[in-house]
Amino acid sequence: MKSHRSRSISRRKFMQTAAAGAAAIVAAPAIVTASKTNAKTILGEGDYKYEVVHEWPQLPQEFTWQTTHNVAVDKSGNVYVIHEGRKELADHPSIFVFDSDGKYIRSFGKQFQGGGHGIEIRQEGGQEFLYVCAYQHLKTFAKMDLKGETVWQKFAPMESEKYAPNEDTKPSGAWGRDRFMPTNFAFLDDGGFLLADGYGAFYIHRYDKNGKWISCFGGEGKGEGKFNTPHGVWIDRRAGRTPSIVVCDRANHTLQYFTMEGKYLETLTGYGLPANAETWKDLLVVPELFARLTLLNAKNEVVARLGDDVARVTGKDGGAIRGDKTQWQDGKFVHPHDACFAPDGSIFVAEWVGTGRISKLKRLG
Repeated sequence: MKSHRSRSISRRKFMQTAAAGAAAIVAAPAIVTASKTNAKTILGEGDYKYEVVHEWPQLPQEFTWQTTHNVAVDKSGNVYVIHEGRKELADHPSIFVFDSDGKYIRSFGKQFQGGGHGIEIRQEGGQEFLYVCAYQHLKTFAKMDLKGETVWQKFAPMESEKYAPNEDTKPSGAWGRDRFMPTNFAFLDDGGFLLADGYGAFYIHRYDKNGKWISCFGGEGKGEGKFNTPHGVWIDRRAGRTPSIVVCDRANHTLQYFTMEGKYLETLTGYGLPANAETWKDLLVVPELFARLTLLNAKNEVVARLGDDVARVTGKDGGAIRGDKTQWQDGKFVHPHDACFAPDGSIFVAEWVGTGRISKLKRLG
């Protein structure tokens, strides 16, 4: 968990954007249903119906969740969860692995304690690899195998000329537009990848397959190619669409689309702090920190909004709800921070709450 000062800053930033974001999404399409069937909670309807199980995986007694952040699934169906962790718990792992039934398998990644954030999985040849990034005082990103062995680890791309001196060699907890605070990855067809500096300089960086920096686009601004917390990034390769880059421009409450070269295309509005994105078949899923999960079809039309508790969580008591599990409601989300699809179209959701929460939405449609 963050220091008291960091927690205060994060909460203040969150609440400062709450009013504007809530107003922006009031007029957005709300396709929200929830029902109980034989004591099971069902979200959505038709092709977009899911059985939700909150707190799906359980940690062994010797471990605790410390603000869950992101989640990924390998081709075997194993689920990888990264939490931020606490800096002072240096020997506590930050990454946990569960099988498809939610049973704990292993854990690792103590080097990311205090800043664990993004995690994605990519197959390269016959092997799958984890890409992990950490912010706060760590300011780093790494490639690892699925057992936690490091292939390489890197820091701020100083060749981009976007960062303060020594940001790569003497990282500290300093924040600002000349600081490096990586948040999420997207994978390119040539083996390279994109890295979002979501809390730092607000750029999207492009790397080659060996982790060498190539270029960047974005920077601070109010939209149309500029960002205010470009927290999530993904490559939209859905059938019928020209491959493009989608950036979750969180504090601007929008999704921005770009060509694969980084040229601005369009903006999708009507979101509340969109945090990341991922695709499965013709669906795009967007977890919104403002208490819901949004699904879009291949035309980027909203087809479902799941677990919506926007009005309550963005209200005057929203801060208290985040920290008080007794106020959480079955079938409702608090702060979805990341979501990923399982091979069968089920969805795993990681929420930005101090006690941690991972939910599984089992696909029924």
